[in-house]
Amino acid sequence: MLVSSVPEPTAPAVSTTGTVFALIAKGGKRLALGDRTYEYRAGEYLVASVDLPITGRFTEASLGFGLALRSSVIASLLLDAGPTRAATPSGIAVTGASPELLDAVVRMLRLLDRPDDAPVLAPMLEREIVWRLMNGEQGATVRALGLADSSLTHISSVIGWIRDHHTERFGVGDLAARAGMSVSAFHRSFRTVTAMSPIQFQKLIRLQEARLRLLAQPDDVAGAGYAVGYDSPSQFSRDYRRQFGRPPGRDAARLRRVAAA
Repeated sequence: MLVSSVPEPTAPAVSTTGTVFALIAKGGKRLALGDRTYEYRAGEYLVASVDLPITGRFTEASLGFGLALRSSVIASLLLDAGPTRAATPSGIAVTGASPELLDAVVRMLRLLDRPDDAPVLAPMLEREIVWRLMNGEQGATVRALGLADSSLTHISSVIGWIRDHHTERFGVGDLAARAGMSVSAFHRSFRTVTAMSPIQFQKLIRLQEARLRLLAQPDDVAGAGYAVGYDSPSQFSRDYRRQFGRPPGRDAARLRRVAAA
């Protein structure tokens, strides 16, 4: 469980979602994934069923609640209720919270003032919150996390492989075989989950990794590009500027100034 309080709007920041349920109690937040934008405000929540690279910002002073979605809890509830299969859901979804879900979240938050009750009641409330999510508008996104043989699970596994091997060249056919899917089904499912093609996803991971490297070594732009798999410094600079709005060197210098402020 995580409670976040943000006193003012924030600048866009690159991060990953994790597999999470995030509810806004006050304010608002905007996320960008590929060519999709997600915005949620007070009384609305986001669920992420895959750990995806995003750019996000709080659009005003905000207060929020977050809970990691654990596949073991979802699988346990599916065993009790019976699993369902559906088409591959998007990796991120936003919708309004029901009164029952809000009530469960409030009771979970009250445990912050009752630490003696938390070890017993927190697991029960976690199951209730997840159950409400599974039976809400975005239930398919949450349920897919608990299905060991779901297409979302296979796509998530490939996403992890790309993260770990982002400097390597690969073919979509190789990734489809890794997922145990046909090329057409894999490509369609991957884009549904991530809003990107596998090659676009790899490029984003490379650029995010290069940005982290440039924070430590802002003068070695070419080295950062080579380190993440680029063969051409000019192509690296073009892709970087397209993604982050500034050339690599200027962007790294700005980030260092912000970090030092």
